[in-house]
Amino acid sequence: MIQLYPEQAQDWWEVEALYDLCFAPGREALSSYRLRDGVPQVEGLSQVARDEQGILAAAIRFWPVTVSGQAVLLLGPIAVHPTHQGEGLGGSLIRDSLAKAQESGWTRVMLVGDAPYYKRFGFEQLEGVFMPPPTNPDRVLGLELNSGAWDGVRGDVTRWENAPKP
Repeated sequence: MIQLYPEQAQDWWEVEALYDLCFAPGREALSSYRLRDGVPQVEGLSQVARDEQGILAAAIRFWPVTVSGQAVLLLGPIAVHPTHQGEGLGGSLIRDSLAKAQESGWTRVMLVGDAPYYKRFGFEQLEGVFMPPPTNPDRVLGLELNSGAWDGVRGDVTRWENAPKP
């Protein structure tokens, strides 16, 4: 049986190894990593999934960013160990963590990813929201945790620096 836990400091390197396994070399060169550099994860939302032996099966992380001075939650990366892919674990992590995000006051979430996969969770392509290059604008997706949360929020995605809380 798989259990979800908040990511702890001691999980960091194990999660990083999972991301190295699941993603292409050079993943840290992506523009989303520049938005995360030196910015703490959102406490309580980043999670790990472990099997009954305590072995890491999956992980999801969240980071704060801003769009036109508005607080936005950046989902990613999320990874499922190859031995657990196809079990619905990624979906469970996404649903659980989005519910926690809403409970903690976040109103909008974004990510860079495949629209066909994330559409089932309610994500849609964001118009007028621009990740730093070289990001394909078709992969910039958003989700409202509160109705209307993305209304009028347009502009460049920027690092979290003294932004208002959600």
